[in-house]
Amino acid sequence: MSSVEEFRAEIRGWLKTHLSGSFAALKGRGGPGREHEAFAERLAWERHLASHGWTCVGWPEKYGGRGASIEEQIAFHEEYALADAPARVNHIGEQLLGPTLIDHGTEEQKARFLPPIRAARELWCQGYSEPGAGSDLAAVRTRATLDEGQWVVDGQKIWTSLAHEAQWCFVLARTEAGSRRHAGLSYLLVPLDRPGVDIRPIVQLTGTSEFNEVFFDGARTDAANVVGAPGDGWRIAMATLGYERGVSTLGQQVGFRRELDALVALARRNGAAADPDIRDRLTRAWAGLEALRAGALRGTDPSAAKLYWSHWHRDLGELALEVCGPHATLAAGAPYELDDWQRLFLFSRADTVYAGSSEIQRNIIAERVLGLPKEPRP
Repeated sequence: MSSVEEFRAEIRGWLKTHLSGSFAALKGRGGPGREHEAFAERLAWERHLASHGWTCVGWPEKYGGRGASIEEQIAFHEEYALADAPARVNHIGEQLLGPTLIDHGTEEQKARFLPPIRAARELWCQGYSEPGAGSDLAAVRTRATLDEGQWVVDGQKIWTSLAHEAQWCFVLARTEAGSRRHAGLSYLLVPLDRPGVDIRPIVQLTGTSEFNEVFFDGARTDAANVVGAPGDGWRIAMATLGYERGVSTLGQQVGFRRELDALVALARRNGAAADPDIRDRLTRAWAGLEALRAGALRGTDPSAAKLYWSHWHRDLGELALEVCGPHATLAAGAPYELDDWQRLFLFSRADTVYAGSSEIQRNIIAERVLGLPKEPRP
């Protein structure tokens, strides 16, 4: 048995043993559009994972990780998804900020922030998008100035996932007066439990709130809480986005596979599979998912991968309602209770918008990957 197979067997066995008792009820809970489900219990599960060394498996051992290889990380995420384990609540800290600090942070920052991330004792959110500066991230207007050894932050962020549960936010802010676009930005680590921070949940089409708008009005953080040099925030922010689209997407695809298999089973039960158009679309969905996995294993460009999976998942949501038939337009219960297929359809509408809209991803692919001329900008 190879080391990867041994690693896979170890995590599979651990999950079988520990995803039981009080944790058994968490199977399948949480995830996009369902982050409100059993959050406190999922946080307890996250800390249970941490106490047994199953958080941050890809981090170097010197920072509390397992130093797992790419192949072992793939095995972890796949086995976690196959076990129907609950959606992670610490993924922004573990998969985005943690790797950013390991590669770009100071030793003091690593010592302060990495241990509580690994232990799931401090949760993080991402302060990038703003009204008027969503996919066009270089247009951010949130500003920060130094005052008596602290950064003073003023501005607004929006679509900030899990800010209402987080203790910290990494914020892209303009720290050089008069700067424009990519210049003059800094990557700041800002506590959310201080004066000057106002977090307001946003109600989604699903009727729940997993992201927020965050207002900074004189919020303060220590001058040392800047990752990289002041003014170098764009480079650090882009590095974080690169980590966001890493090997964990293979676990996401296992979830997609589960959704597709359940939809095929539903189509067979309710007779929708007798429709040749439905059969064709289900087959195309299967082929598309196979292509997604092949691309992820090969290392597809992150923008191309995001473009592809987001459209695949949105299309699956549309197909799900076709399979369900006309009754899918009715709420499962009053006042606005949704079933899994309705929630999939509604939330997957956002897949092609968040984490960089499809239009922006196409521009990135054209300009940075294919080397085509840049789109004219005013």
